[in-house]
Amino acid sequence: MQFDNGLPIYLQIVKEMTLRALSGAMEPGEKIPPVRELAAQFGVNPNTMQRAMVEMERDGLVYTERTSGRFLTKEEQVLAEKRKAFAREETKKYLDYMKKIGFTTEEVAAYVKALGEKGEETT
Repeated sequence: MQFDNGLPIYLQIVKEMTLRALSGAMEPGEKIPPVRELAAQFGVNPNTMQRAMVEMERDGLVYTERTSGRFLTKEEQVLAEKRKAFAREETKKYLDYMKKIGFTTEEVAAYVKALGEKGEETT
């Protein structure tokens, strides 16, 4: 994973793990690999990975069973809320960027709609 210097690494890991959970790459209730294994996968210090897992647990995406490890939440409501929040955040970033380069909200909406329906570029 390529890390951005502008954001703490543990938050970037939280975002990536959240994306995996919301995209279906991980199933609700799925066991999450141990911290050391995840740290090796991401190429980070285990303490950084532990901090990311604690953050995800605080957000309700992950829960711990004392003797079994960590698991992705089974709560569909939590996943649905996180999906909406993630979409809102990313859409806002996109809209802000498009406005900076001169597009109106209506132009952006038309562009997104055309791409979504036809997969074609608009002029």
